[in-house]
Amino acid sequence: MDKYKISELKIKKAAYRRLVSSTLMDVIQEQIIDIIVTQKMYRDKDYSAKKLAEEIGTNTRYLSAVVNDRFHMNYSQFVNKCRIDEAKRILADKHCQEMSIIDVSDMVGFSSRQTFYASFYRFVGITPKKYRFDNLKKQ
Repeated sequence: MDKYKISELKIKKAAYRRLVSSTLMDVIQEQIIDIIVTQKMYRDKDYSAKKLAEEIGTNTRYLSAVVNDRFHMNYSQFVNKCRIDEAKRILADKHCQEMSIIDVSDMVGFSSRQTFYASFYRFVGITPKKYRFDNLKKQ
């Protein structure tokens, strides 16, 4: 893990999480899934937690509390996980094998190669190139 300068995730319990009711968390969680996952807003490099909170009609503290509580990661990690999930689908697709890994990275919303590689390794445990090789070999 030193190769990509990845540190272990530390889960913190913020005091303001107690202020968000379970019902409100359910509503915000559904809206997060709809906007980030279903509408694929993770592809937008400039789509921030602040923009999402404004669109949902809440504040960033509540948004952060829901993402931490329901998805067990912070906003950036959640968005990067969505990006990596799509990148994995593309890298394993034989119809997309001519696309460069950098093009895949850009397509799913990463703004830097280094962030893509580090996130991919953190979530998948191997490099994107190795993932592509292993998955295309199976087809």
